[in-house]
Amino acid sequence: MLRRRRRDSEDQLRPPEYRREADPGPAPGGPWDIADDYPGAERIDCGSLLVPVLEGFEVQINVADEQGAWVAIVQGENGMQLQAFAAPRSGGLWDDVRHEITANIAESGGSCQESRGPAGVELTGSVPLGDENGRSERLQPVRFLGFDGPRWFLRGVVSGPAATDAAAGAAFYDLFANVVVVRGDYPAPPRELLEIRLPDEAQQAIEAQLAEEDQGWALADPFTRGPEITETR
Repeated sequence: MLRRRRRDSEDQLRPPEYRREADPGPAPGGPWDIADDYPGAERIDCGSLLVPVLEGFEVQINVADEQGAWVAIVQGENGMQLQAFAAPRSGGLWDDVRHEITANIAESGGSCQESRGPAGVELTGSVPLGDENGRSERLQPVRFLGFDGPRWFLRGVVSGPAATDAAAGAAFYDLFANVVVVRGDYPAPPRELLEIRLPDEAQQAIEAQLAEEDQGWALADPFTRGPEITETR
């Protein structure tokens, strides 16, 4: 699990107004493509995603067999998962994905509906919490955000109180709007997950730790933990 905290100026990371169930007007400008003239801010390089950092928020990279890799931004009980996918030049992937998400949630015993927020059209609803048997009667509020960029699609999934609470959710909208997507020029079929990787400094720290271990167990400090990738099985 990679954790990093930094302080950014209030001008760079001012949360947008959160207007539930109403037309929010024009989008705040992002998410951005790497070729855009996007606003400056401190961001973590996670491969296809340049993720803005905000004091008190943790950035994690997670890997699962079925879901692939994703970036998670966590603050207390709140979190947002980010993934970027290849998309056709014509765009419009978010329209199709919303219908699929709605059907999948209904099949699992949850419910959701379309609404409008600062990120545009989104989905709000409740999904069953998984337990040791794979199902649970408890429901968790979620909010799905989507954005069609040039040959890419960005999806964000907000969970915890921030999925329904305006004040808690505002910062996650701002983070979503300030993500920069690095699509790359290589060909990829629509919906293919774009690469998520550890930032260079974290990768270098892991390589340095492995190099020390190769020199002998006596050189390793058993009380020091290096950067990690959280892996879900």
